[in-house]
Amino acid sequence: MSYANKILAAFALIAATPANAALNAAECAALEGAAVAPADIGLPSGPATIVAASLQTSGTASFCALRGVIQPVDQKAPLIIYQINLPSAWNGKAVQYGGGGFNGVLISGLDPLRDAPLGAPTPVQQGYATWGTDSGHQNAGLAEIQAFALNDEALANFAYASYKKTRDVAVKIAARAYGSPPRKIYYFGGSEGGREGLMAAQRFPADYDGVVSTVPVINWVGLQIVGNRSGIAQQNGGWLNPAKVALLRKATQAACDAADGLADGIVSRYEKCVGTFDPRSLRCANGADAGDACLSDAQIKAVEAYHTRYEYPFPLANGVTSYPGYNYGSEDQPDGMVNWASGPSAPASPPPSPATQARIWYYGNGAVRYFFARDPKFDSLKFDPVAFRDNVSRISEMMDSTNPDLSQFLARGGKLILKENASDHAQSPFAGVDYYKSVVAKMGQDKVDGFMRFFVTPGASHSGFGVNGIDGAPIPRGVDLLGVLDDWASAGKAPDALSQIAQNPAAPFATLSARPLCRYPLYPRYDGAGDVKLPASFACAPQ
Repeated sequence: MSYANKILAAFALIAATPANAALNAAECAALEGAAVAPADIGLPSGPATIVAASLQTSGTASFCALRGVIQPVDQKAPLIIYQINLPSAWNGKAVQYGGGGFNGVLISGLDPLRDAPLGAPTPVQQGYATWGTDSGHQNAGLAEIQAFALNDEALANFAYASYKKTRDVAVKIAARAYGSPPRKIYYFGGSEGGREGLMAAQRFPADYDGVVSTVPVINWVGLQIVGNRSGIAQQNGGWLNPAKVALLRKATQAACDAADGLADGIVSRYEKCVGTFDPRSLRCANGADAGDACLSDAQIKAVEAYHTRYEYPFPLANGVTSYPGYNYGSEDQPDGMVNWASGPSAPASPPPSPATQARIWYYGNGAVRYFFARDPKFDSLKFDPVAFRDNVSRISEMMDSTNPDLSQFLARGGKLILKENASDHAQSPFAGVDYYKSVVAKMGQDKVDGFMRFFVTPGASHSGFGVNGIDGAPIPRGVDLLGVLDDWASAGKAPDALSQIAQNPAAPFATLSARPLCRYPLYPRYDGAGDVKLPASFACAPQ
């Protein structure tokens, strides 16, 4: 059969498939070659084609896994690669997965969601159609992971376009396969994927019924500038080695842990610690580096820069004028400050791989060179945003998901769950606080309460996992945010305080403890007498 005839046959099969039918292996394989025309994609695009199809299983669920490509308009731009998963027992709903970092790797839509309890069924196992994309470039073959940004179409795809294009293709394919489009479409992402989720609500409000955005890189340009600044601040003796990071953790814990009513190695009253702890309390005699039991003046300056709000020399998109400092707490835990902010070795320029460098420095340095300067050889240690104002502003308009006007998303009936982790050292959790407050200021608290919830997990790292600073036990972090969102969007059950669980990391993932997940600005305060492993022993209290 010719390629053209294969496409026609696949379309005929799809059109004839009744709603909620199960695709068998032959029917799934016949979808290979199916195409979606540019006219059916809501942004300028080349055609989309399914290039591989196979019936697969996950647990007890079977699904048709479809991999495809979307052709660019600029033939020098890379393809958008995507995967769509169509379960045999479809629940009529869909989940679009967000990416991470600078993307460039295919998101299959098959992995567990962020913060989901260990051992919980994945969305495709629950009957959701799922899909994901590489955002329109492939890391393999790139000189550096940010190098794709030198192509304008690849940059726009990474910023916002690939997610819309993939969504439109997936909805078309799902509608043809099942006989009707998904009745609910959700976007679920964390970090870069969280930024994408907010971008979906802001740029494409008619396309999504709900969004879960965890630890989102909301103020993307600000984070990259601050990441680059962090590497600069740790030059000339400012670097904190892992032992000094552990020292910082002990000091912040001593200063702030008990403020939440329980000295348990988790700083739950997270906003208070920033105004309580002073890194100068760790100053070495005469300010010179005297070993791992103190901080030199250069190291204190680096710590202060990391925790101080950075004021931009000019406003960025949506009038944003600053990027917030980072929080204190849980500095030396896995996925903590060493991984993201200080690094296992001092920052070098240009940076080698993040295996030896702080990731916010590695990311920010590359963003300065490829996004702002658009010169791979530019010395990011000499970066001044003013010198690149036009390009910085242009990138901010493309990348930053800081628009507080969600009125169209509200009018469409959309629901938004925003979640930060208070001990996030990849991006400041206070960026989420800033954004939430901007939405309230724009739309009013009553309207915001009708469609948006903002939660914060104390002690959790960027990835969502965390351990307490006393015995290293896992902190409560597991929560089914997709289920919460679906209950709200489908059944009108608005979430208030939720509960998170800590689990044994080995199957069968027994629950070890639980604690409230409080709506901002509340935090979980211990009642002083109850079992510390039970959520009933804590109340959501004001900061």
